[in-house]
Amino acid sequence: MERGGRAFHARILRREVLERGTLKYEAMTGLPDRLRESLSRDLPVLGLVELARSPSKDGTCKLLLGLAEGEGSKAQSIETVHIPPLSRKAQSGATLCVSTQVGCPVGCPFCASGKAGLVRNLRADEILEQYLHGRALGAIARSVVMGIGEPLLNFDALLAALTIVHKEMGIGARKITVSSVGFPERVRRAALARPPFQLAISLHTAFDEERAALVPAMAKTPIEEVLSAGDFWFETTGREVTYEVVLLAGLNDTLQHAEELGRRLAGRRATVNLIPFNPVVDGDFQRPEGQRVDEFRELVENAGVVARVRWSRGLESDAACGQLRLRN
Repeated sequence: MERGGRAFHARILRREVLERGTLKYEAMTGLPDRLRESLSRDLPVLGLVELARSPSKDGTCKLLLGLAEGEGSKAQSIETVHIPPLSRKAQSGATLCVSTQVGCPVGCPFCASGKAGLVRNLRADEILEQYLHGRALGAIARSVVMGIGEPLLNFDALLAALTIVHKEMGIGARKITVSSVGFPERVRRAALARPPFQLAISLHTAFDEERAALVPAMAKTPIEEVLSAGDFWFETTGREVTYEVVLLAGLNDTLQHAEELGRRLAGRRATVNLIPFNPVVDGDFQRPEGQRVDEFRELVENAGVVARVRWSRGLESDAACGQLRLRN
């Protein structure tokens, strides 16, 4: 090491940061005093800088993190959300939601993430550092890669980061879920890598023309091709796909939509997550009533498909993906 340390000092530093969550050099007593002083002066432990914090009454906390190359500019920022369990008995730690891109190229009209377009992919270290910032808020038991960006369009960096999260930070592969809009060739490539995560595909509707409007980047990809790729994922990895549907009042929440979704997924090894829309500032969409959501779920289950409802938390903390970034 150019600062006078040795190779084993680098291993100590890595273990302190990744395994123990130590983010201050002065607390790393396994390093020589002079090396700690030098590192403290010239090399920050983390490259991402917290620009803003938006807490919620239920304990959910969204962080706006500035990228090092942006020199603190909020235009170069991403979001990470720390979601504590609803009760102490629920699980041993929080869920962390992380981003994979600065902005998003998919352009879903109901999502704030892509309203400013795509700037660039995150590097593996930038994805990894979100876990370090998040863990500083409290222990992490599981993770969802459902923040800003389309994860499978940045697969190499994502895989590198999540391999470290799994092996060195100790989060199990079945406790990490990556959410994608389901580019078929990307799903198949990911399956062949047998990565340390579960897969969720954002379907949103079982009607092709409607999905083209809700997920513009997939306009030329038939839903059946997406589902076929999901089948390949299961056959290759042995892990079921979770299909996600953000329910938008009066648009994709009708009983006809539920019946078609059930028909498409009947006989497939899959689970459906129904997510009542999380309102976006100045948006044109609304959240459906609870009774309609329950009716939708029942019809999907009548087709023999497991369906769950996931109500969003932290609404007052700009919890919808991309909102805090846009607001700032």
